Amino acid sequence: MSARLEASSEPYDIAIVGGGMVGASLAVALEGLGVRTALIEAVPHDAAAQPSFDERTTALSNGSRCILDTLGVWPHLADAATRIAKIHVSDQGHFGFARIDAAELGRNALGYVLPNRALGAALWSRLSRRSDLDIFCPARVTALSIGEDAVEIALADPRERGVLRSRLVVAADGIDSAVRAAFGVGVETRDYGQTAIITTVLPGKFHEHVAYERFTSTGPLALLPIADGRCTLVLTLTAATAEAAMSWSDGQFLSEVQARFGWRLGRLLKVGRRRAYPLSLSRAERSSSGRCIVIGNAAQALHPVAGMGFNLGLRDVASLAELVAERRGELDTVAAVYDSWRAADRREVIAFTDGLVRVFASPWGPVRRLRNLGLLAFDLLPPAKAALSALSTGAAGRIPKLARGVPIRAAS
Repeated sequence: MSARLEASSEPYDIAIVGGGMVGASLAVALEGLGVRTALIEAVPHDAAAQPSFDERTTALSNGSRCILDTLGVWPHLADAATRIAKIHVSDQGHFGFARIDAAELGRNALGYVLPNRALGAALWSRLSRRSDLDIFCPARVTALSIGEDAVEIALADPRERGVLRSRLVVAADGIDSAVRAAFGVGVETRDYGQTAIITTVLPGKFHEHVAYERFTSTGPLALLPIADGRCTLVLTLTAATAEAAMSWSDGQFLSEVQARFGWRLGRLLKVGRRRAYPLSLSRAERSSSGRCIVIGNAAQALHPVAGMGFNLGLRDVASLAELVAERRGELDTVAAVYDSWRAADRREVIAFTDGLVRVFASPWGPVRRLRNLGLLAFDLLPPAKAALSALSTGAAGRIPKLARGVPIRAAS
């Protein structure tokens, strides 16, 4: 699928480095906006080694579903997605709990759970045979040279080496973004000292499209409904316990999960292959620098406790595409406006997610009592539930058109 590197004095308008879930979504969103785009990705989307489109699942908010639907991607995903009708949040060993019901909010679903592989296939199927897009895959960025009018990007692929030029570069290359670093954007990181073990389990009772979030003394546990009555399990443990858990037998692993989760879904019968992922908060100091815009995990990588990481990244995509449509003739101005637009949403979602981790990890008695009272109060207050549900379109600031179901068009 890789395009040929050919010498040209005419630069691309936009070069996206990283073709994972967020980078590929941006490439789709830019279609028809009158910009010439390059997409650079080191690993083909259907390769076993592609980390973005592996066996994991992603929780999509209603706002994200709306973005994908407006882009024409959702019809290719709907059959693979599992609806979340209710969310149940509890704190192990304590009386507090909270429930959110889509029907009570007048909605068909609170969100959806989607296999990453299905998302990758749907996005990349939209990228072939486009005259406004050149794909360089597999290809690695080996160097960046920032000029006055464009950025030179040195590439290497299995066949050749060469340089392409672009007026704007988008860093969508993940938490350890080399592009972000090349543009001098610093990053703040916080190691949570936790590891998420992700797998699938088959419970004895049907999940009834309920997503469970349970806070335990060793970290949060999530069970998300997926196809065939199974659930995706995200089990957060201390790093040392997680290392041991990866060597447990299936029977011991299921017993440990059962002890933490309880019996709401009956006995847990089977478990799939386990994978471990260390958890940390990574936050770029800013989301733009000169001719570079930073999106997705390169801008912010969150704890999975609230399932907001990809949803926040998809709003990055929707916002950037809208600005490109508005300012196609003056792309040099996009970065500063983008940074200002995304600041509030990024700040609020990062604070909300990090706050959840801190509050529910605290062993201090008064904090534990307050958080349980808080869960009960939340359960009794419909406005609070509606406010949390509204996070699906953005925590603060301007809501992108795509998240409101409004297609974007290039300015005339």
